[in-house]
Amino acid sequence: MKNVLFIVVSAVIWSTCTSALPAQSLNTATLLNPPPDSWPSYNGDYSGRRHSSLTQITPTNVNRLTLAWAFQTNKSATIKSSPLLVDGVLYFTLPDNVWAIDARSGHQLWHYTYPPNKGDHIGQRGVGIYKDSVFFTSPDAHLVSLDIKDGKVRWIVQIADVEKGYWTTMAPLVVGNHVIVGVGGDLDNLLTFVRSVDPETGKTQWQWNVTPPAGTPNTATGGTTWMAGTYDPDLHLIYWGTGNPTPVLNGSTRPGDNLYTCSIVALNPDTGKLVWAFQPSPHDTHDWDAVETPVLVDGVFHGRQRKMLMQASRNGYFFVVDRTNGKSLLTVPFGPVNWALGIDKQGRPIPNPAKEPAPDGRLIAPDEGGLTNFRAPSFDPTTGLFIVDAHPSWSIYFAKPADGAYGWAGADYSLWGKGVIEAIDYQTGKIRWSHEVGQGGSGAGVLTTASGLTFTGDAHGNFLALNTANGRTLWHAGSGAGIGSSPITYELDGQQYVLTSGGGVMFAWKLPRATP
Repeated sequence: MKNVLFIVVSAVIWSTCTSALPAQSLNTATLLNPPPDSWPSYNGDYSGRRHSSLTQITPTNVNRLTLAWAFQTNKSATIKSSPLLVDGVLYFTLPDNVWAIDARSGHQLWHYTYPPNKGDHIGQRGVGIYKDSVFFTSPDAHLVSLDIKDGKVRWIVQIADVEKGYWTTMAPLVVGNHVIVGVGGDLDNLLTFVRSVDPETGKTQWQWNVTPPAGTPNTATGGTTWMAGTYDPDLHLIYWGTGNPTPVLNGSTRPGDNLYTCSIVALNPDTGKLVWAFQPSPHDTHDWDAVETPVLVDGVFHGRQRKMLMQASRNGYFFVVDRTNGKSLLTVPFGPVNWALGIDKQGRPIPNPAKEPAPDGRLIAPDEGGLTNFRAPSFDPTTGLFIVDAHPSWSIYFAKPADGAYGWAGADYSLWGKGVIEAIDYQTGKIRWSHEVGQGGSGAGVLTTASGLTFTGDAHGNFLALNTANGRTLWHAGSGAGIGSSPITYELDGQQYVLTSGGGVMFAWKLPRATP
């Protein structure tokens, strides 16, 4: 392997390549059926299940895991991205930064830095890859195409106007020749959307708007689309979660359900046409986005074979719907909730008007952060368990007339919360086991493997391996910082790796090789 040193400097960007591997590229077949040596999309595959078929690391030997390597970003920001793995190279992000590192050694191959900008640097979820291009969304709402081999910029296009209050944090979803992105920006009354971009040119192919344009009477704006969706290649549909309406806490100026905010929508990836929608939180007044991963599962539900979509939603409810048509199959709370009067005929919670924010305050469960959030869940097909990092919590919500009908338009104060890894039986919604991970809660997502392991983290910065059958701890290791990402796993050269991150450091774990 030849070592190459690249230093490219210009007025607007710089990238550094300390070495280069043979040409990397990602084809459609790998995206549709990822092999063990690949993690080509945000959740590993299109289903969003974040479940691996690898079995080398087991409940009986996981206590022998040892550190293979650690990569220091030397940045103060916490890693929230889920790395992608293609041809032995890992690609991951922080706001304004993309790295390519060797998955075997943690050695840096190249590093791209986006120019200084006014965008919201709240976090960055990762990249998308199409053939030999890496796609990255910037804090100031641009989509950047980089050469996969050296990190050189191919093109940069604007997704939305940062001056109006938009930002972007999501990992793009690549389906066929579509790079699909969404936007953030719920501090302003903005029209939001899902957009498909041509991977070769950056030109817009289609755009689906969540709500009518701002200024339309008696309608909401908002519905941010800041997390990647999932894709069913058989039905040829993408499933995307949308965020809260605006003004956020004041619902008086936006009567009705406020479609299609706080919704799960099914779109045709070639045209952007809406096929169906299901709304977990009609007329939301608590900032409970429904952007949490729409997990796709094929299996038997109450005696009938179904193509299902499951979501543990920020509003505190676990949903199972038929993903062919969006019809409800199951709606149950997975923790303390007190804001709904019951469930309607469509399987949606019925908001209780007495639990809307008020000048004298209203005690609400869960809090504004929700019973879960962007942290990735996992579905284990062997046990039938949907495993999620939950956040039982309580808050006081206020409505302040002086705040008017723009942006946040109110206030909320969290009172108490904790982190709990919950294993939900998708047939009934009952919690089969729970594992507490600390006061305040953890930012770690969940990964399960076919060997019966669940990888996650706790509120104290520890990486955890739990027994999927009962939630008991089998292994832990301290990261020295808070955890804000979701684990992945892969196999190279006959060895299985588990990748985690804490603070600004990426850690790779594996079993020690047997001594001859």
